[in-house]
Amino acid sequence: MSEDRLRRWRLALGGGDDGTGESLSDADQRVDAALAALYDAGPGDAPGSRSADLSASAPRVARWLGDIRSYFPSTVVQVMQADAIDRLGLHRLLFEPEMLQAVEPDVHLVGTLLSLNRVMPDQTRDAARSVVARVVADLERRIAQKTRAAIRGALNRATRVNRPRHRDIDWKRTIHANLKHYLPARRTVVPERLIGYGRGTNAVQRDVILCVDQSGSMAASVVYSSVFAAVLASIRSVRTSLVVFDTSVADLTELLADPVEVLFGTQLGGGTDINRAIAYAQGLVTRPRDTILVLISDLYEGGVRDEMLARVAALTAAGVQVIVLLALSDEGAPSYDHENAAALAALGVPAFACTPDAFPELMAAAIERRDLHGLVDRLRR
Repeated sequence: MSEDRLRRWRLALGGGDDGTGESLSDADQRVDAALAALYDAGPGDAPGSRSADLSASAPRVARWLGDIRSYFPSTVVQVMQADAIDRLGLHRLLFEPEMLQAVEPDVHLVGTLLSLNRVMPDQTRDAARSVVARVVADLERRIAQKTRAAIRGALNRATRVNRPRHRDIDWKRTIHANLKHYLPARRTVVPERLIGYGRGTNAVQRDVILCVDQSGSMAASVVYSSVFAAVLASIRSVRTSLVVFDTSVADLTELLADPVEVLFGTQLGGGTDINRAIAYAQGLVTRPRDTILVLISDLYEGGVRDEMLARVAALTAAGVQVIVLLALSDEGAPSYDHENAAALAALGVPAFACTPDAFPELMAAAIERRDLHGLVDRLRR
């Protein structure tokens, strides 16, 4: 076994008689101590101490956070931070401004902060808002341009005109519309009517309603949904509504100019009443055939299931395009209610998980009313 592999095994196995016979350099000993502070500690212990009181350990934890940021890449730091919060119960330490200044911001940390929002002390709120704003700004840089390009392109393609310029002709639809003018002798179609893509319209062409489950298990999805909703709201041809729900419903549409405000308007945790949320969304529908309703939920219904399914059936019958995302995140296969997902599938409503990178393509396909089954199958693989 190579020396580097022995070193890695030694760091992974921790101190004591690990069987590798490998000694560590001074730098590696510091890395080993940072790992041991987290993964050798007992439940409820702060890093660096097995019995430290949490309220008194904030400076030590802040130093530990600074250490791991110097030893590991940001992706590893984010995993270790999440492990520290989950394994050692450090939620209370996030009330300390110095802790928030030391952490590596990411979507999962934002979810944790939002779950603590209602009990967070005033002196911590500004620091927490700064952390959330940094993550939101990073997500907007990542998704905004791709989302706007995909949506505007889809809107242009979905708007049909009958006197298009040559470069704007939709040949597939044009040929289909002129099949009755087929000339067998010439083996060609005479296109008496041209169908083309419309471009440059400023009229509202689609209504998009994002209906987002804010139960605790959906934290990452809430973060991504809020940022996507803000980006969609910036597109003039799309009228965007954002509704979040647990056992009650909150309409956050008026806050979409500032996704940070949107996130602090959510309240993670609590039960789930999907039926009530869909009932509210029904009231927002004024142009059914131009409306896309995206329900983002793990489908664990605490309300009236039969009414929920009946409402979805009524929406689809009216022409609303209903899509159910079991998660909008990078977290892999989500936990969800398989029975409700199957019942929705029987109504012709796809239910699947979607990554943030795939969401613009999904929305573009929905706007063009393309068959989503191929896209869904690809996302499931």
